[in-house]
Amino acid sequence: MRTIATLVFATAAAMEMCAVNPVVKTSFTPDPAPYVHNDTVYLFTGHDENDAQYFKMKDWQLFSTTDMVNWTYRGTPLSTANFKWAKQGDNAWASQAVERNGKWYWYICAEDTTCGLHGIGVAVADRPEGPYTDPLGKPLVPGSWGFIDPTVFIDDDGKAYLFWGNNGLWYAELNPDMISLASEVKPVADLNNPEAFGELRMKHDWQLGKEVMKTNFEEGPWLDKRNGIYYLSYAAGGVPEHMAYSTATSIHGPWKYMGRIMSESPGSFTIHGGNISINGRDFMFYHQGLAPNGSGFRRSAAVEEFTWSGDSIPFIPFSEEGVVIPLKNLDPFATVEAETMADSWGVKTDRTAGTSHYLTSIHNGDWTRLRSVDLGNGGSRLVAKVLNVKNPGTIEFLVDGEKTPFAVVPVENAGEITVDVNSDIKGVNNIMILFRGGDEELFDFDSWQLIR
Repeated sequence: MRTIATLVFATAAAMEMCAVNPVVKTSFTPDPAPYVHNDTVYLFTGHDENDAQYFKMKDWQLFSTTDMVNWTYRGTPLSTANFKWAKQGDNAWASQAVERNGKWYWYICAEDTTCGLHGIGVAVADRPEGPYTDPLGKPLVPGSWGFIDPTVFIDDDGKAYLFWGNNGLWYAELNPDMISLASEVKPVADLNNPEAFGELRMKHDWQLGKEVMKTNFEEGPWLDKRNGIYYLSYAAGGVPEHMAYSTATSIHGPWKYMGRIMSESPGSFTIHGGNISINGRDFMFYHQGLAPNGSGFRRSAAVEEFTWSGDSIPFIPFSEEGVVIPLKNLDPFATVEAETMADSWGVKTDRTAGTSHYLTSIHNGDWTRLRSVDLGNGGSRLVAKVLNVKNPGTIEFLVDGEKTPFAVVPVENAGEITVDVNSDIKGVNNIMILFRGGDEELFDFDSWQLIR
């Protein structure tokens, strides 16, 4: 039951807060792997279960943005069910995807049932949302100690490489088909050299079952290249982890340790992520545990903008606001998916593959919020599409700082509902979408659009 006090608190919080981090609050999104394709950033993530007390992960999720502040849920395209060789319903750990020659290749790690250890798999699709299939029917890299956290990198000469590892770091060249290895699996030779990966310290070796001297490198490698320099960032330092990086002038090394990128992640004893560039701006993704009900086993993707310091990645502090200036404004005169938002309270998204998705688990007082919505000279009508009505209610559209909605959508039946809007509301604004109704679950929300 949502009380009046809860409704007032939630509404006030939405109106006053400008926080973006974490970027998704409808589910837990560990191990973010961003990928830029044309004008869109796709964010491939894991999925910590809401009740996780350990690493409880069954599938992988996808989100996208064109403005870096409003994120659209694109479904749960991949799960352990896609990999018949994997343990089912658990151990769906970190992943990364890339596009090449019109195909999408999603590299994952899951438990190889032939040995009980994680291996690296790959799934292929014609578009980022899938459907994905496992072209091999077996691991690309069979399970072994520490074979987790794959990262894929396509070099300027067209050669592609796969790096991975925890408690070690390995790599191999991929064939042009992206689903087979062109080289043997090699360990990174200078992993235990402090000049390459930071100071030596006592760390637990899970394979040996004892404490040993090792360098900073822990897990979660991520590769980038800029001005002829390779950048290998990674989780470092043991538990709790921070993010550090090393550089090289060859993909094969030798590597040089360059220092910390981020401190220990807030609310999480692990950290995992990577950087992208888009429209001349640079962003670093990572996960943290500060979402409602978050923890070290219920982690969420976050992002910080940064500026390169010459050829060095600067130290990047954590923030609540994340990306302050969007890449562009959101256009409400085109269809806006209900699962597009900068922030939210209470609502969830469906948990399906495919391209049709919606908001669900909507109750009285729940809300979503969008940033930098360009209302232009105002609209005359608003069309909302509602699904699966369980109980009647309303959808209120408000501009930040205003108490009176500029549009109210009464919901009694599923379908498209058209209402008049206050045409005096104009220009670029942050928009709150507030749901009101009785004590039980209300309805599912599919999309909305302003009409001039």
